[in-house]
Amino acid sequence: MTVPIMVADGAAPPVSQQDVASILDTVFNAKTSQASIDAAYGLCEVLLQSYGYRGLEFYGVLADLKKAAADKKSGLKREGAQNLLGAIFERFPPRQPASETLLTSPEAGLVACALDALSDKGAVVREAAQYGLDALYNNLSPEALVVGLLPALIAYLEKPTGKWQGTIGAYQLIEKISIKAQITIGTTKEEAAEQDVLREAMGTKLARLIPIVEGGMLDMKNEVAKQAVKTMNALTTLLSNDDVAPRIPLLIETMQHPSAATVQKAIHALSMTTFVAIVTAPVLALLTPFLERSLNNPGTPQEVLRQTVVITENLTKLVHDPIEARTFLPKLQPGIKSVVDRASLPEVREIATRALAVMDKAMGSDQDKVIERTHAEDVGKILDAQIQKVGGLIGDPVVYQAVRKYVGEMVAEDVNHRHCNRIAARTTPYLAFLVADPVAVGEAVQKHYVDEDAIKYGVPEKEDDGEIEIVNADFSLAYGGMLLLQHTNLRLLKGHRYGLCGRNGAGKSTLMKAIASGKLEGFPSQDVLRTCYVEHNQGEDADISILDFMVKDPTIASEGRERISAVLEEFGFTSGPEGRQSQKVGSLSGGWKMKLALARAMLQKADVLLLDEPTNHLDVANIKWLEEYLKSHTDITSLIVSHDSGFLDNVTTDIYHYEPNKKLGHYKGNLAAFVKVRPEAKAYYTLSASNVQFKFPPPGILSGVKSQTRAIIRMTDVSFTYPNAPKPSLSGVTCQLSLSSRVAIIGPNGAGKSTLIKLLTGEVIPTQGKVEKHPNLRIGYIKQHALEHVEMHLEKTPNQYLQWRYQHGDDREVHMKQTRQLTEADKEQMDKFIDVGDGKGKRQVEALVGRQKYKKTFQYEVKWRGFLPKHNTMISRETLLELGFQKLIQEFDDHESSREGLGYRELQPAVISKHFEDLGLDPEIANHNEIGSLSGGQKVKVVIAGAMWNNPHMLVLDEPTNFLDRDSLGGLAVAIRDFKGGVVMISHNEEFVGALASETWNVVDGRVTHKGQNAAALDRFEDSSKPASAITSGINTPAGLSEPSTAVNSGAEDNGTGLGVTGESMQFKAKKKKKMTKKELKEREARRRLRHIEWLNSPKGTPHPKDTDDEGDD
Repeated sequence: MTVPIMVADGAAPPVSQQDVASILDTVFNAKTSQASIDAAYGLCEVLLQSYGYRGLEFYGVLADLKKAAADKKSGLKREGAQNLLGAIFERFPPRQPASETLLTSPEAGLVACALDALSDKGAVVREAAQYGLDALYNNLSPEALVVGLLPALIAYLEKPTGKWQGTIGAYQLIEKISIKAQITIGTTKEEAAEQDVLREAMGTKLARLIPIVEGGMLDMKNEVAKQAVKTMNALTTLLSNDDVAPRIPLLIETMQHPSAATVQKAIHALSMTTFVAIVTAPVLALLTPFLERSLNNPGTPQEVLRQTVVITENLTKLVHDPIEARTFLPKLQPGIKSVVDRASLPEVREIATRALAVMDKAMGSDQDKVIERTHAEDVGKILDAQIQKVGGLIGDPVVYQAVRKYVGEMVAEDVNHRHCNRIAARTTPYLAFLVADPVAVGEAVQKHYVDEDAIKYGVPEKEDDGEIEIVNADFSLAYGGMLLLQHTNLRLLKGHRYGLCGRNGAGKSTLMKAIASGKLEGFPSQDVLRTCYVEHNQGEDADISILDFMVKDPTIASEGRERISAVLEEFGFTSGPEGRQSQKVGSLSGGWKMKLALARAMLQKADVLLLDEPTNHLDVANIKWLEEYLKSHTDITSLIVSHDSGFLDNVTTDIYHYEPNKKLGHYKGNLAAFVKVRPEAKAYYTLSASNVQFKFPPPGILSGVKSQTRAIIRMTDVSFTYPNAPKPSLSGVTCQLSLSSRVAIIGPNGAGKSTLIKLLTGEVIPTQGKVEKHPNLRIGYIKQHALEHVEMHLEKTPNQYLQWRYQHGDDREVHMKQTRQLTEADKEQMDKFIDVGDGKGKRQVEALVGRQKYKKTFQYEVKWRGFLPKHNTMISRETLLELGFQKLIQEFDDHESSREGLGYRELQPAVISKHFEDLGLDPEIANHNEIGSLSGGQKVKVVIAGAMWNNPHMLVLDEPTNFLDRDSLGGLAVAIRDFKGGVVMISHNEEFVGALASETWNVVDGRVTHKGQNAAALDRFEDSSKPASAITSGINTPAGLSEPSTAVNSGAEDNGTGLGVTGESMQFKAKKKKKMTKKELKEREARRRLRHIEWLNSPKGTPHPKDTDDEGDD
């Protein structure tokens, strides 16, 4: 028998059998390890220069190697065998890639031989075996790892006779492959491409791998089980799905401890997951076994069955590839059909019937639209045809058949995952010595599949039709330890307006800031391309005039004062001593500040305008003006981040979208065109909580308030003027709110909307008139510049911030309000000696330490300075107000209302984490990421969570939509709709306001006019099956308000002027009760004593039971 020579002509002559036998004898019997290793390398070199890898079989090298490896009597031979195997694994694949077909073949058993040696009692044997396995792993391409090494490892793990140390070795190699496939920071473009190929190819193998590794997790050998768990954790990193990622630890724990109870727990957790990302084969491979077990277990409760069916339906809707659906869904269909036939609850049967229909649709009845997978045999036929074109085979047909199958599998992986540019490199080296021109064959095969890919998926559009390219940058983007974009491309054409879309936290603002600061790799510098960043930052210099502020800017100072003033006038900033240009920057509303930033950008004559939420704080007229401005300036290229779908629709010419694979996807056309291509982006158009769910805690009970429409906060004839302002911001405002209020405050920029809110919440003190509220009313307030709430805590995590804010039982941010700060006059008042007429003389008030109901008002327990608590005195509210202790009363009322709200809350990290999760912030972020590293939208969620922690009765939102993406906006809208307390909101987002508000307060020129009971547009919600309906509110028009009387000041928002009166309707009267008999009084006293004893024994934080004269049933 003649063996085909696998080397080039002119190589060394073939060696004799005796020479090979002599070298083998040295390898197996050498007295030192180094001599054995040298002989092994020598043998490899001899074979590589003669017969090549075919000589391993021809000379019987592999048979002798296996025999020596199994020799239990001689440690030298076993070590020599592993030395030789390591040398073969190291030397042959780089120089003869076709040898991989033999070395990784499960039939040849070389990988299994090395794995078995890991159990050898000799350390040198184990080290040599591990060296060989590592050498083979390092020599294989990503495709070869998947089609060559992985099948060998699976075959070893599936055989029942494998050694447990070898099993650990196999799991370790699978773990290494999975880790190599992970996306990492700092890789080159070529390394990132290899990671993509490996990750996608491994993803298709998970259906086979997960059951095998799961079996290892239950192995009786503890070491095997531990390594299997590590391997499973590595495998799950191949899932690029943000929806499933938080549940992976629970799913792995369920695999470790399989039982009906743990599976049901996992199903319950999955049922609480909102699935929005596209579902691919890796996700289905992980979840299908859990769903299958739940469906096929006869003991599964009906509720768990219902959850399983709903999860299956939701997952199926997001499977876009019918081929993947056909792979996994048939495993679930029998279980779903059995639910349809046998479930006891009609509701469950109905859901299962619907799920079956969705599954049938997902598996693709329309064959024309299904892109079939390429298989190894398909590639083999193309190879055969191309080889014939270059003269046919010149090598061994047996070798070619092995290479044909191996290369076919590798090329099929590249074709199916659309990495066609790698095909030639996976073909040409393996055909060396088999065809006359392997390079021509490799290039022809690659060209064939590149052309086929264009037919399947369409040819990429050319954009160079006479247009000027100003940016073409390849870059990666990371923030902290988080990789946001990897080796992606940003291409900008002159005059185009690009919308940058992606979920909150994807890195949109980070990309804009990187461009603005000149840190984006490949982006032209400022001297080549002038770039201007307009962001939603309101931290401008507040103490100088607008014109001086602009003139001081070094980037536009060269324009001159007159030119700057003229441009400002174009933007609506009037000139002159009384004009808006003379106003202080700090006096501007959010809308005018944004216009100021835009004016500065235009003065800089930017080539590229970076607009980060440009419509924030802008009213409808100004948004329209901005749209026209951008569309009319065709020489300016814009890159826009905005959550305003109407604005993006009207302005953008192209969309860049953050894709799941950490790339930027380019789509021509506006937002509407983008949604047609990517239907999952429809959340940009509807208010829905299907993607992000907010859950607000219910408000507490307000004593004395029995009706949802009863007024709980009122402003009467209020006026307010900012310091040094020429005219009042608000004049003669009278209005009131109830628990059922749904009020939208609208008006142009700078009209006084935010000032009205600040007066309502006690942020500022009215210049004239009074603001009254229920003493126990708790208000959750989100400011217009919402990030002010957290900007002093950027080094804390959200969890730590909430702990800091409420650690003393009060909301510490309430004490920072202007109405709570003690002025010099207040401090003097505290030092005054007063006589309350109790015969004990004049004393100084130290603090208020208690409060109780007294007739139709309250009386407070006063602690006197320098006196023991036994000398405390009960003084009525009216008396204290007359004496000038308004802020002391307010502070105590705040404490009491906060204590009531926090009585049901545990300030524990786990509870806080759950609270953040209810409000749409990932617990991982809430617990571990500093606030300073969060995106604008994530910070707003932190602010909302802080405001809602103490169960407020009234939620006040000043421009809540400014920083939230569409998904979060929908979740917030649904939470507000379902909230049981009152809501007041300022927003220029007509869609948001129109969907929620039943009444509007229109603020124009400092005056407030009320529009009556409107219908909230509930039909704007995706989950609403009803037409719009009116929501009752306690707001009346000014003419309908009764004149306040001078009974009791229950409105703790005092104005600091000594006014201590409230309206009659603000008195919360107790129900009149008949006089009790002595017996009834004794019985009541006994009941109260028992309740008090029970409360003393209750857990810390339990609210004290009611113990007043107006109890309904004592």
